[in-house]
Amino acid sequence: MTTRVACLGDSITRAQLSVDYLDLLERRHPPGDVRLARFGVNGDFAHNLLRRLDAVVADRPDVITVLIGTNDARASLAGYPVEQAMKRKRLPERPSAGWFQQCLAAVVERLRTQTDATIALLSLPVLGQRPDAAAAQASQAYSRLIAEVATAEDVAYLPLHERQTEELRRASPPPVPYQEPTAAASVGVLVRRAVLRRSLDTVSRRRGLLLTTDHIHQNSRGAALVAEVIDTWLPTRSA
Repeated sequence: MTTRVACLGDSITRAQLSVDYLDLLERRHPPGDVRLARFGVNGDFAHNLLRRLDAVVADRPDVITVLIGTNDARASLAGYPVEQAMKRKRLPERPSAGWFQQCLAAVVERLRTQTDATIALLSLPVLGQRPDAAAAQASQAYSRLIAEVATAEDVAYLPLHERQTEELRRASPPPVPYQEPTAAASVGVLVRRAVLRRSLDTVSRRRGLLLTTDHIHQNSRGAALVAEVIDTWLPTRSA
Protein backbone atom coordinates (compact mmCIF):
# COMPACT_ATOMS: atom_id res chain seq x y z
CA MET A 1 0.00 0.00 0.00
CA THR A 2 1.08 3.55 -0.65
CA THR A 3 2.08 5.63 2.37
CA ARG A 4 0.71 9.17 2.13
CA VAL A 5 3.25 11.63 3.49
CA ALA A 6 2.52 15.32 4.08
CA CYS A 7 5.64 17.50 4.31
CA LEU A 8 5.02 20.79 6.12
CA GLY A 9 7.39 23.73 6.22
CA ASP A 10 8.65 27.00 4.76
CA SER A 11 10.72 27.83 1.66
CA ILE A 12 13.01 24.84 2.22
CA THR A 13 9.97 22.61 1.74
CA ARG A 14 8.54 24.82 -1.04
CA ALA A 15 11.82 24.21 -2.92
CA GLN A 16 11.93 27.21 -5.22
CA LEU A 17 15.18 28.42 -3.68
CA SER A 18 16.34 25.05 -2.36
CA VAL A 19 17.03 21.69 -3.92
CA ASP A 20 13.85 19.66 -3.50
CA TYR A 21 14.19 17.22 -0.61
CA LEU A 22 10.76 15.76 -1.39
CA ASP A 23 12.06 14.70 -4.80
CA LEU A 24 15.15 13.17 -3.21
CA LEU A 25 13.00 11.37 -0.65
CA GLU A 26 10.71 9.96 -3.32
CA ARG A 27 13.69 8.66 -5.29
CA ARG A 28 14.73 6.58 -2.29
CA HIS A 29 11.56 4.47 -2.65
CA PRO A 30 10.13 2.16 -5.31
CA PRO A 31 7.37 3.68 -7.48
CA GLY A 32 4.09 3.79 -5.61
CA ASP A 33 5.65 3.20 -2.19
CA VAL A 34 5.08 6.78 -1.01
CA ARG A 35 2.88 9.66 -2.11
CA LEU A 36 4.32 12.99 -1.05
CA ALA A 37 2.23 16.13 -0.57
CA ARG A 38 3.98 19.48 -0.28
CA PHE A 39 2.78 22.08 2.22
CA GLY A 40 5.62 24.62 2.14
CA VAL A 41 5.21 28.39 1.95
CA ASN A 42 8.09 30.81 1.49
CA GLY A 43 8.94 32.91 4.53
CA ASP A 44 6.58 31.14 6.91
CA PHE A 45 6.98 31.27 10.65
CA ALA A 46 5.46 28.64 12.94
CA HIS A 47 2.50 30.99 13.44
CA ASN A 48 1.78 30.99 9.70
CA LEU A 49 1.92 27.21 9.52
CA LEU A 50 -0.55 26.94 12.39
CA ARG A 51 -3.03 29.05 10.45
CA ARG A 52 -2.98 26.90 7.30
CA LEU A 53 -3.48 23.38 8.61
CA ASP A 54 -6.95 22.91 7.11
CA ALA A 55 -5.48 21.65 3.84
CA VAL A 56 -3.20 19.22 5.66
CA VAL A 57 -6.08 17.77 7.66
CA ALA A 58 -8.18 17.46 4.50
CA ASP A 59 -5.37 15.56 2.77
CA ARG A 60 -5.73 12.70 5.31
CA PRO A 61 -2.04 11.76 5.39
CA ASP A 62 -0.64 8.64 7.02
CA VAL A 63 2.56 10.45 7.99
CA ILE A 64 3.32 14.13 8.63
CA THR A 65 6.77 15.70 8.77
CA VAL A 66 7.19 19.25 10.08
CA LEU A 67 10.25 21.34 9.22
CA ILE A 68 9.53 24.84 10.53
CA GLY A 69 11.39 27.40 12.59
CA THR A 70 14.22 28.61 10.38
CA ASN A 71 12.61 32.03 9.99
CA ASP A 72 11.78 32.16 13.70
CA ALA A 73 15.45 31.48 14.46
CA ARG A 74 16.64 34.02 11.89
CA ALA A 75 14.46 36.66 13.55
CA SER A 76 16.56 36.31 16.71
CA LEU A 77 19.73 37.37 14.86
CA ALA A 78 21.10 40.89 14.63
CA GLY A 79 20.49 42.34 11.19
CA TYR A 80 17.31 40.40 10.43
CA PRO A 81 14.55 42.75 9.17
CA VAL A 82 12.00 41.81 11.82
CA GLU A 83 9.55 44.64 11.19
CA GLN A 84 9.42 43.91 7.47
CA ALA A 85 8.85 40.21 8.13
CA MET A 86 6.07 40.94 10.61
CA LYS A 87 4.28 43.07 8.05
CA ARG A 88 4.86 40.68 5.13
CA LYS A 89 3.74 37.59 7.05
CA ARG A 90 1.04 39.39 9.09
CA LEU A 91 2.46 38.32 12.42
CA PRO A 92 0.36 39.53 15.38
CA GLU A 93 3.40 39.79 17.66
CA ARG A 94 7.16 40.00 17.49
CA PRO A 95 8.81 36.61 16.91
CA SER A 96 10.32 35.07 20.02
CA ALA A 97 11.50 31.68 21.21
CA GLY A 98 8.56 31.31 23.57
CA TRP A 99 5.97 32.17 20.92
CA PHE A 100 7.61 29.81 18.45
CA GLN A 101 7.37 26.95 20.90
CA GLN A 102 3.73 27.74 21.67
CA CYS A 103 2.81 27.82 17.98
CA LEU A 104 4.66 24.60 17.22
CA ALA A 105 2.97 22.82 20.12
CA ALA A 106 -0.40 24.05 18.82
CA VAL A 107 0.46 22.71 15.35
CA VAL A 108 1.20 19.28 16.78
CA GLU A 109 -1.89 19.31 19.00
CA ARG A 110 -4.20 20.02 16.08
CA LEU A 111 -2.56 17.43 13.85
CA ARG A 112 -2.78 14.83 16.60
CA THR A 113 -6.45 15.47 17.32
CA GLN A 114 -7.69 15.94 13.75
CA THR A 115 -5.64 13.36 11.82
CA ASP A 116 -4.60 9.74 12.35
CA ALA A 117 -1.10 10.48 11.06
CA THR A 118 2.19 9.53 12.61
CA ILE A 119 3.98 12.85 13.21
CA ALA A 120 7.65 13.81 13.21
CA LEU A 121 9.30 17.15 13.94
CA LEU A 122 12.66 17.85 12.30
CA SER A 123 15.29 19.95 13.98
CA LEU A 124 16.42 22.87 11.84
CA PRO A 125 18.99 22.95 9.06
CA VAL A 126 22.16 24.66 10.25
CA LEU A 127 22.15 28.40 9.57
CA GLY A 128 25.45 29.26 7.91
CA GLN A 129 28.33 26.81 7.98
CA ARG A 130 30.28 27.77 11.07
CA PRO A 131 28.82 25.61 13.87
CA ASP A 132 30.19 27.86 16.61
CA ALA A 133 28.97 31.14 15.07
CA ALA A 134 25.87 33.04 16.17
CA ALA A 135 23.66 31.94 13.26
CA ALA A 136 24.32 28.24 13.75
CA GLN A 137 23.90 28.63 17.49
CA ALA A 138 20.48 30.19 16.90
CA SER A 139 19.38 27.25 14.76
CA GLN A 140 20.69 24.92 17.46
CA ALA A 141 18.80 26.75 20.21
CA TYR A 142 15.53 26.56 18.26
CA SER A 143 16.21 22.91 17.51
CA ARG A 144 16.32 22.30 21.26
CA LEU A 145 12.91 23.94 21.53
CA ILE A 146 11.63 21.60 18.82
CA ALA A 147 12.99 18.61 20.74
CA GLU A 148 11.17 19.79 23.86
CA VAL A 149 7.88 20.03 21.96
CA ALA A 150 8.39 16.57 20.45
CA THR A 151 8.96 15.11 23.90
CA ALA A 152 6.03 16.93 25.50
CA GLU A 153 3.65 15.99 22.67
CA ASP A 154 4.98 12.42 22.33
CA VAL A 155 5.87 12.65 18.63
CA ALA A 156 9.07 11.73 16.81
CA TYR A 157 12.07 14.04 16.73
CA LEU A 158 14.32 13.82 13.67
CA PRO A 159 17.88 15.15 14.26
CA LEU A 160 18.54 17.10 11.08
CA HIS A 161 20.52 19.86 12.79
CA GLU A 162 22.70 17.33 14.51
CA ARG A 163 23.31 15.44 11.26
CA GLN A 164 24.22 18.62 9.37
CA THR A 165 26.51 19.83 12.16
CA GLU A 166 28.30 16.48 12.01
CA GLU A 167 28.71 16.89 8.24
CA LEU A 168 30.12 20.41 8.61
CA ARG A 169 32.59 19.43 11.30
CA ARG A 170 33.79 16.42 9.33
CA ALA A 171 34.21 18.29 6.05
CA SER A 172 35.71 21.48 7.57
CA PRO A 173 34.48 23.80 4.77
CA PRO A 174 35.81 27.35 4.40
CA PRO A 175 34.59 29.51 7.32
CA VAL A 176 32.45 31.79 5.15
CA PRO A 177 30.82 34.41 7.44
CA TYR A 178 27.04 34.26 7.74
CA GLN A 179 25.21 36.88 5.70
CA GLU A 180 21.45 37.34 5.89
CA PRO A 181 20.07 36.90 2.34
CA THR A 182 18.17 39.84 0.89
CA ALA A 183 15.03 39.63 -1.23
CA ALA A 184 17.09 40.77 -4.20
CA ALA A 185 19.55 37.94 -3.64
CA SER A 186 16.74 35.39 -3.61
CA VAL A 187 15.37 36.79 -6.87
CA GLY A 188 18.88 36.60 -8.26
CA VAL A 189 19.06 32.88 -7.52
CA LEU A 190 15.78 32.33 -9.36
CA VAL A 191 17.05 34.32 -12.34
CA ARG A 192 20.26 32.32 -12.47
CA ARG A 193 18.25 29.11 -12.49
CA ALA A 194 15.69 30.21 -15.07
CA VAL A 195 17.71 32.39 -17.44
CA LEU A 196 21.29 31.28 -17.05
CA ARG A 197 20.32 27.67 -16.28
CA ARG A 198 22.81 27.73 -13.45
CA SER A 199 22.15 25.02 -10.88
CA LEU A 200 21.79 25.72 -7.20
CA ASP A 201 24.87 23.60 -6.61
CA THR A 202 26.87 25.86 -8.92
CA VAL A 203 25.69 28.90 -6.96
CA SER A 204 26.62 27.14 -3.74
CA ARG A 205 30.05 26.09 -4.94
CA ARG A 206 30.96 29.58 -6.16
CA ARG A 207 30.08 30.96 -2.74
CA GLY A 208 32.17 28.37 -0.91
CA LEU A 209 29.15 26.85 0.85
CA LEU A 210 28.90 23.15 1.68
CA LEU A 211 25.21 22.55 2.42
CA THR A 212 23.40 25.70 1.33
CA THR A 213 23.15 28.19 -1.51
CA ASP A 214 22.91 31.27 0.71
CA HIS A 215 23.48 30.07 4.31
CA ILE A 216 19.78 29.08 4.55
CA HIS A 217 18.39 27.30 1.49
CA GLN A 218 19.66 23.82 0.76
CA ASN A 219 21.88 22.63 -2.07
CA SER A 220 21.90 18.96 -3.13
CA ARG A 221 24.08 17.92 -0.23
CA GLY A 222 21.98 19.70 2.37
CA ALA A 223 18.68 18.51 0.88
CA ALA A 224 20.00 14.94 0.75
CA LEU A 225 20.51 15.09 4.52
CA VAL A 226 16.92 16.24 4.99
CA ALA A 227 15.71 13.30 2.91
CA GLU A 228 18.04 10.95 4.77
CA VAL A 229 16.83 11.77 8.28
CA ILE A 230 13.19 11.50 7.18
CA ASP A 231 13.71 8.24 5.33
CA THR A 232 15.66 6.65 8.18
CA TRP A 233 12.60 7.14 10.38
CA LEU A 234 9.76 6.92 7.85
CA PRO A 235 7.15 4.29 8.71
CA THR A 236 5.73 2.70 5.57
CA ARG A 237 2.70 0.49 5.12
CA SER A 238 2.94 -3.10 3.99
CA ALA A 239 0.95 -4.14 0.94
